[in-house]
Amino acid sequence: MAQPVLQQILNQIATLSPAELLQVNEVVKERLIPHDVGRARRALYGSLLNAGLLQQIKQRSSSATVRRHLAQVEGQPVSQTIVEERR
Repeated sequence: MAQPVLQQILNQIATLSPAELLQVNEVVKERLIPHDVGRARRALYGSLLNAGLLQQIKQRSSSATVRRHLAQVEGQPVSQTIVEERR
């Protein structure tokens, strides 16, 4: 891609809303997946849908990549509490 075109695209991206940026992000991710992998993935999901094993195919959300922080718990570990309550 010519450098002026790339710079123009980057300038336009700077003006987009968060929702529009998410759309651009999804398109870029799709383009980065090798064509045969994307085709195979679509074929797999399509066959699962046709077989009735899936009711719908949801688009991946880019918000799934948000870094989450662990909750601080006082006292004994939660897993130990669960084991004790099950006895």
